[in-house]
Amino acid sequence: MLRIDLIVDARAALGEGPLWDVEEQRLYWIDSLGPAVHVCDARGGSRRTLLLPEPVGSLALRQGGGAVVSLKSGFHFLDLDGGEVTRIVDPDPGKPRIRMNDGKVDRQGRFVAGYMDTEERDPLCRLFSLAPDLKVQRLDEDIVCSNGPCWSPDGRTFYFADTSRKVIYAYDYDGETGRASKRRLFASFDKLRGYPDGATVDAEGFLWSVEVYSGRLVRFAPDGSIDRLVGLPVASTTSISFGGPDLDIAFVTSMARPIGGVAPKEREAGGLFAVHGLGVRGLPEPRFGG
Repeated sequence: MLRIDLIVDARAALGEGPLWDVEEQRLYWIDSLGPAVHVCDARGGSRRTLLLPEPVGSLALRQGGGAVVSLKSGFHFLDLDGGEVTRIVDPDPGKPRIRMNDGKVDRQGRFVAGYMDTEERDPLCRLFSLAPDLKVQRLDEDIVCSNGPCWSPDGRTFYFADTSRKVIYAYDYDGETGRASKRRLFASFDKLRGYPDGATVDAEGFLWSVEVYSGRLVRFAPDGSIDRLVGLPVASTTSISFGGPDLDIAFVTSMARPIGGVAPKEREAGGLFAVHGLGVRGLPEPRFGG
């Protein structure tokens, strides 16, 4: 039976990037504009917060401890005990109108994250990967707003959304080299109400995309057809991760910031939600190898 719980009434300006860590059995998520990293258990308890010095797009945990984050100015390490950040590299400097946004780790331990135009208007942005040896590789370009990077269960197909263009792309992905090639349209949101935001792939190989400005989860089959739509209590939903002891809870973030000068009408906007009873399980998220 489907059940949706508000587990943290965070009022986050821009809640994003939920990440369930199977080793710690903890949920990490961010407020991009807080800017902050939040940590809690599967019920929203035992919470703590780390404040960051600049806007944050995404976070991944490291195999050796701590985290790697995509901040406005590039890739950084984050000490999860004291909150200190250490700069690694700014892969696309000299563009004041862009910032790093959504990111995830591939099966080989690379952190893949892209940029967004802060005005969400022009294709100023690129998509990069950070390898465990801290070398940077460019994967794609001419992007307006990077979102929803994730992989098929076998790691051979890479999915990536350009939110402003209302599309999700699929690529062939070479795990050995980390290259993405043969970009093609996987799904268009032109006939849906909202835009593709954060995403994840479940254990059956179906892609779950959060439809921002519409408040729905959209489950796509591997052929790009819509398998299921799940409505949520707020329209301003942003991202998703499966977690919990059995990886069968969908954790969904949302935002409370005004859009076009209009604040969300729902009191729960900016909250963290747990969706139970979807009948599917997620996959463990890899840790960054560096």
